[in-house]
Amino acid sequence: GGARRGSSVTMAADGKTLNFNVGVLGHIDSGKTSLARALSTTASTAAFDKNPQSRERGITLDLGFSSFSVAAPEHLRASGCHTLQFTLVDCPGHASLIRTIIGGAQIIDLMMLVIDVTKGLQTQSAECLVIGEIACQKMLVVLNKIDLLVEGKRQAAIEKMTKKMQKTLENTKFCGSPIISVAAKPGGPDAPETRAAQGISELIELLKSQSYLPTRDPSGPFLMAVDHCFSIKGQGTVMTGTILSGSVSLNDSVEIPALKVTRKVKTMQMFHKPVSSAMQGDRLGLCVTQFDPKLLERGLVCTPESLNTIHAAVILVKKIPYFRGSLHTKAKFHITVGHETVMGRVMFFGPSPDNSDKETQENCFDFGKEYLYQEEYLSSDAKSSEDKENSQVRGRQIPKQQWALLEFEKPVTCPKPCLVIGSKLDTDIHANTCRLAFHGLLMEGMEDKNYTETFLPKLKMYKLKHKEGQVERINDDYSVIGRSLFKKETNIQIFVGLKVKLSTGEDGVIEGSFGQSGKFKIRIPNGLHPSTKQRLTLSSKKKSKTGKGDSTTSAAREDDGKVDSEPVLISLCFKRYMFDPQKKMIQS
Repeated sequence: GGARRGSSVTMAADGKTLNFNVGVLGHIDSGKTSLARALSTTASTAAFDKNPQSRERGITLDLGFSSFSVAAPEHLRASGCHTLQFTLVDCPGHASLIRTIIGGAQIIDLMMLVIDVTKGLQTQSAECLVIGEIACQKMLVVLNKIDLLVEGKRQAAIEKMTKKMQKTLENTKFCGSPIISVAAKPGGPDAPETRAAQGISELIELLKSQSYLPTRDPSGPFLMAVDHCFSIKGQGTVMTGTILSGSVSLNDSVEIPALKVTRKVKTMQMFHKPVSSAMQGDRLGLCVTQFDPKLLERGLVCTPESLNTIHAAVILVKKIPYFRGSLHTKAKFHITVGHETVMGRVMFFGPSPDNSDKETQENCFDFGKEYLYQEEYLSSDAKSSEDKENSQVRGRQIPKQQWALLEFEKPVTCPKPCLVIGSKLDTDIHANTCRLAFHGLLMEGMEDKNYTETFLPKLKMYKLKHKEGQVERINDDYSVIGRSLFKKETNIQIFVGLKVKLSTGEDGVIEGSFGQSGKFKIRIPNGLHPSTKQRLTLSSKKKSKTGKGDSTTSAAREDDGKVDSEPVLISLCFKRYMFDPQKKMIQS
């Protein structure tokens, strides 16, 4: 089966069952679990599920994965699919939610956002929306617990909440998503099982209508998220999970990176039937020998050595618009990479202004190009103070792409490329604010612990420096003495040879220091303009005149003010590369 390439979809061994992954998102007590249970129960009592095996097996809800099958809808039958298996991927809470959708979100085909109709969109549900946007193309919203609404006003309340949700979704890519209302467990968790759920068959019909043939990619390293691990006597250890990327075949070697052990794949099952290969998006049971299942309850299995352990990374970054506040360089965030969340520091940078409107390739970072350091992520919604806005963005358009250098407090293991999310998880969970700040794609990971010496100097990120001083006096026709450009203790020697410009238009070159107090001499290769000489001679005369304590007339004093209020300025511009060990100053 290794010859298949491209974006084919694996059907089961009989070629007739399609697995469709639905991510179930929602606030902690929105009733996701009872909804999953209701879906599976309703489906299995339906006529087509005569499979005794699935009934004996019980619904594996505690795994965070449960699945149920339905007869394939018309629009899928054309492609030869008879049975549609829905795998519900529970995405609980924040950290594990992101964990479920890593591996690139390519495996979640549809998001189902569950909302408690009596509460509406809560903080966590808003975060779910954000993650849904990063992770998935399609969504449907389920308003649960309608049994708690007063009978007489139920319809009105549902309509009101539906309108509210439509408005919320308007500015997201899920604008116009279907919204359906149900009561998954009327009377709450302790109610007798006899009370029938409401709206579940309609929800199953809606799920069927939203299903499609997903695009899957068998290429690239194999990576599977294992959600359950158990041993079978005489067989070995079985790991069940969902393939996040790549494909796997019988007798392949797979690695359990967390434990650094490698094992051979002995047998594999999909839809309770043996298979010889499986690919991205498939639900799979994979059997290996001589492995203690207690060591791995959940986690990752992959192609040996395909995951890197990195200390820092360069990511292509986007701010999450719902995050309030700006993103500053040097700020600390909780960074979720692969299956881990660690603390890390960020440094934002953008393209060099001369190529800021060119898009680079999505999945590789070009170390040949130059990049400009940024104090913060540039975005049109930054409500930062005016002056800062001007100094940072000064006439710069917001670049099409921005990157961040992430430095982790402890190393993380992850595939490349993978999804990265930065958040402020220390924000109070009850404060109604989105804690997710940015998301991005990992472009380059740094595996060397000493990456600051071995790796970062390759990253040509620079800062533009601009210093200003004043001309103290003329030295001769071809040189002037300057001041206030350097601090007293600065070693002026390292600035010798750098070009400067006078506010009167002349170009100059720094020749060296003059005296002990931080003054310096500037050579003007093309000589001073007569007007400049006149201005400087005038102001130094005025200075010496007033300096002698003459009782000058007030008119002269005013005149003096005019001349002196416009000293001749010296400006020095250069760029310095952030990671250049020699800290060289460079002028174009």
